[in-house]
Amino acid sequence: MGKRVALVLAGCGVFDGSEIHEASAALVHLSRGGAEVKIFAPNIEQRDVVNHLKGSPTEEKRNVLVESARLARGNIQDLAELKAGEFDAVIFPGGFGVAKNLCSWAVDGTNCTVNEHVSSTLQAFHSAKKPIGLCCISPVLAAKVFPGCEVTVGQDKNVDGRFPDAETASAIAELGCKHVCKNVNESHVDKANKIVTTCAFMCKAPLHEIFDGIGTMVQEVLKLA
Repeated sequence: MGKRVALVLAGCGVFDGSEIHEASAALVHLSRGGAEVKIFAPNIEQRDVVNHLKGSPTEEKRNVLVESARLARGNIQDLAELKAGEFDAVIFPGGFGVAKNLCSWAVDGTNCTVNEHVSSTLQAFHSAKKPIGLCCISPVLAAKVFPGCEVTVGQDKNVDGRFPDAETASAIAELGCKHVCKNVNESHVDKANKIVTTCAFMCKAPLHEIFDGIGTMVQEVLKLA
């Protein structure tokens, strides 16, 4: 019987929501792994709405759940309705929406607050010893909620200009967590906490390498489940 996995989105679009390629890659690899997936997002207003053509904010107001429904093809539920007991694992794709809508990392850094339903979801899966998968910027959620955990966002130095957000690794260390350097096609497994992370678009790499890295994360999550 396939594993039951919850996928949590943060909107639709890299600059103000979930990174579309990461969400799609996770769904493809979960499908390949025979998982039964249900998709969730918090029913809240986005912190901002970005014109992705111009890369600048607009005056629009959008809802995270409504925007996430675009990626879910309409088949989505309010995160408040997620019950950890009904699933074997949970996965969070990345994108700026994670740092803007699921928490306030984009504005407050290590002093950020995490959305109450995001925090309670993470804590419920962790308490039940069920695996948590995170990619791109999403590992900061674990770093904030689970002090002492191990995660990766790629490298802690901007190697060959491929890791422009390498300072995130230092911020994770400031929170009392261990950052583990990994390449884009790899993931890290914190066995004690059952947290699996991969850097995805935190690395400037060909799309297929990012896709493969997310695949390793999904595979490890399904193994732990």
